[in-house]
Amino acid sequence: MFIKDLQPRQTNVDVEGEVIEMSDVREFSKFGRQGKVANALIKDGTGKVKLSLWNEQIEKVRVGDKVKIQKGYVGEFQGELQLTTGKFGTLDIVSGEGGPQEAEGPGVAAKPEPAPAEEKAEPKEEPASADKPDDFSYGDEEKDEAPKKGGAPEDSIDVEEEDLS
Repeated sequence: MFIKDLQPRQTNVDVEGEVIEMSDVREFSKFGRQGKVANALIKDGTGKVKLSLWNEQIEKVRVGDKVKIQKGYVGEFQGELQLTTGKFGTLDIVSGEGGPQEAEGPGVAAKPEPAPAEEKAEPKEEPASADKPDDFSYGDEEKDEAPKKGGAPEDSIDVEEEDLS
């Protein structure tokens, strides 16, 4: 896909471009967590777009690098398109200072690890323990079978962690 083809709220975007500009890093605190954000301007033969970089991504990207975003998300802020890896995307450094490199961290593609050598592992049986009853639950059974200590199951609240990107 080319930069000229990007549309607001577009998902699953694969784009390559050269970093031509980097903004200053801004630090923030959201929901009690600290983070960093910076914007890069990337271009291809068809146009330019702002790329939002979060936390570890910032340290990996330099002006002059060629980057590849896979499964990215296109947002819009004050009428301007902004590309980000979002929750599910990755950012690879294709080439730049020092040649090809892999950037790691949330939203950044990690270098694939070599496949482990095949081993024939015998299934291990866990020894019986006096502090672990035979009817021990690993939590994958039905949750609402019995009230939990301190209240009924309907009194509990599930809280999902929010993504900062």
